[in-house]
Amino acid sequence: MEAAGRAEKSRNKTPTLRLSRAAQLPQCTNCLACSEDGSYLSLGHSHGLSLWSASSLICVAEWLQDKLEITSIQMTRMTGTTYLLGTIDDMGVARVFAYHCDKIHLLSVINIMENINKRSICLTFELSEGGHYGAASIMCSGAVWLEVYIFPLEAWLKELKEAGPQEQDSKSSEQMHVKWSPPSVTIKIRPPKIPAALDGPFLDDTPFDTLSLDTASSQTEVQPFNTDGGRNKETNERCCTHHFLLPCSHFLVDSKTKSHPAELPVAVCVWWGGRHNLHQYFLRKTQIKTPANVDPKPDVWWPTSKKILCSAVTRCTRYVALGLDDALVCVRDRQTGFPSSVVSVSATDSAFVRMQFVDYWPVFTDSQTSTASQVHLLVVCKSGAIHKVITERGRQTSTLLLTERPKDSKDLPTVTAPVPLLQSLLLVVQRNGKMFVQDVVNKTTVCFLRPPSTHLIATPCNPVYALNAKQQTLFIRGDQVPMDSVSSNQDNQSQLFRFHFGKSDLFMQYHISLPDSPQHQKTLRFDTMEEMCNLYLQQRALSVDERNNAIRQTWKKLQETAEISHKRQSSSADN
Repeated sequence: MEAAGRAEKSRNKTPTLRLSRAAQLPQCTNCLACSEDGSYLSLGHSHGLSLWSASSLICVAEWLQDKLEITSIQMTRMTGTTYLLGTIDDMGVARVFAYHCDKIHLLSVINIMENINKRSICLTFELSEGGHYGAASIMCSGAVWLEVYIFPLEAWLKELKEAGPQEQDSKSSEQMHVKWSPPSVTIKIRPPKIPAALDGPFLDDTPFDTLSLDTASSQTEVQPFNTDGGRNKETNERCCTHHFLLPCSHFLVDSKTKSHPAELPVAVCVWWGGRHNLHQYFLRKTQIKTPANVDPKPDVWWPTSKKILCSAVTRCTRYVALGLDDALVCVRDRQTGFPSSVVSVSATDSAFVRMQFVDYWPVFTDSQTSTASQVHLLVVCKSGAIHKVITERGRQTSTLLLTERPKDSKDLPTVTAPVPLLQSLLLVVQRNGKMFVQDVVNKTTVCFLRPPSTHLIATPCNPVYALNAKQQTLFIRGDQVPMDSVSSNQDNQSQLFRFHFGKSDLFMQYHISLPDSPQHQKTLRFDTMEEMCNLYLQQRALSVDERNNAIRQTWKKLQETAEISHKRQSSSADN
């Protein structure tokens, strides 16, 4: 009883900060997104999409269509005043929009339904930052594939400028039918057909290597997906996860490309549910034409020892992390082309569900200073436990349990997001609707965030929210608390709430200045093979202890396996 009383008293000392009511949301607002520059907030709802000023929360443009419900939205800036938006509706149709001169224009429908009997459904749709590329995972008649598009930005900008005067002359914008330049598919990726022996697990202690696939082995037939299992298992095994990769070193750039802008992706990496391999494909403006029934071969293949469960890349895409079965985390440095670390987080915890790199977090020891090669990774387990992994080439990897497994399933976190420009702070939303900010260094709750008593956080299992990094602001949807006197149509009572982290004195000690380029960390470029080889030799020298320890552990396991096998053989002989 005394312990429970102390715990309750400790909770009472944690301050509670109120979210401020910002504006009433359109009916059935399903998704929010902020532009990278913090200027605009885009909303997807049951009648289309809207664009609001992020500072004044005034609607500046709308694209409305009856019986069309947007369920996913993303936006990125093409130029100083033009933005690209990518959406998915409730029927699985993906679209590309442009916001230009206070108007929203529909540029392209990605998966047009030409045949009702062969209806394609877009599962995910992502725009690369800057809008040069887009990637959509498509399902049709039980088959799933990934299509990567190259967008004609120059043509679109020209057409948008020409459409402005025409719309001013027209009485109604709905009467306008501009023929926009279509995007082109630069690569179509299906689940790779690789030998079954190469799709299985490797030696447990073997770090995932990089192999160049320049043979025809990737075209070998394999057995199709297992459809005898449950529907969820089948869906998970068919889904794919992809990441756009920026230039990092000459080894990962198309050899025919002498120069490549730093902000343009050069490749896309893909892994498929239930598989052991991560594949990388170069994004060439002119792909080699191949027959329709022949799949493109991956340019780089990274096998892993266990099945891949989740993945993440840093904002500069130099580091790629994979979360594997049996609580293994693999981090690869694309700049050097070698594994940065392979670490077991927790052998007793549950499987990983998601992971995320965190920039500009402090090092926990006084003797070390944060370097460009040091990365911080958050790993969330299915049990609700949250771990942090700190890794650096040539140094011992450290892991830290940030949040223990909750005792009640209602306390499971549904959102774990680093708060922009606030060091060591996490925004956490739980399944029960509680929202708080956690100091992961001291393992303390800094404050609780709550809407007014008349409202609750909407759909806490999948909150509708957005974080504006420039303004250090949280936007989140809240629904009115059901009451007998309130109208049954609760969608009209949804409100947009916001909270300014930068305006509270409670967060002053955590504030960090905005870096010159938050998108790209500094990466090295090598003009000669000699420079690359020198770096390789330096990395090998730094990692000698790590590699020797891995060899010792491998021999130890081999000896243990040999002893177990010998005992089994002796037991069988005696019987």
